[in-house]
Amino acid sequence: MTDETGPWLVVGLGNPGREYADNRHNVGFMVADLLADRVGGKFGRQRRAVADVAEGRLGFGGPKLVLVKPLTYMNLSGAPVAALAQFFKVPPGRVIAVHDELDIAYGQVRVKCGGGEGGHNGLRSMSKSLGTKDYVRVRFGIGRPPGRQDPADYVLSNFSPAERKELDFLVDRAADVAESVVTRGVEPTQNAYHGV
Repeated sequence: MTDETGPWLVVGLGNPGREYADNRHNVGFMVADLLADRVGGKFGRQRRAVADVAEGRLGFGGPKLVLVKPLTYMNLSGAPVAALAQFFKVPPGRVIAVHDELDIAYGQVRVKCGGGEGGHNGLRSMSKSLGTKDYVRVRFGIGRPPGRQDPADYVLSNFSPAERKELDFLVDRAADVAESVVTRGVEPTQNAYHGV
């Protein structure tokens, strides 16, 4: 039985370094930064894992969030996530991965628990290291690349000027979705946000 008062591990997936900061692939970091601001947490290096970690509570006396930005590059994100899940005693059902999603149109945010990784190397690494796919995913739609652009190049490119006009609003919505999963659960969150 899981501890209903235990912390939640919210993992923003991305790549460390200024050159990646505005990439589509780094939207998980953007959401984690916003959540840290909301809970009054400050990111700092965690000794037990190659990651930046911030901690805080949702509201006064609310659920504890452990916000994580792995610093291992996307393909190796799983090891620090698993180490921190073990250290903070967080079961996979209370781990939320926030990531970019090619198979969802830009402007849409979706949530699901478990399932495949859809070719996303950060999720694949997390599933392998956690030993399960049964964790929550907040999926930030970035859409498919235009024309014949390689998806790998597309995710490592910056948002277009047109996309950037909406980006802050959408990062805010993704943070709302992550908070809703913590406070209300996956299904009520799907009902509230999937029609938007």
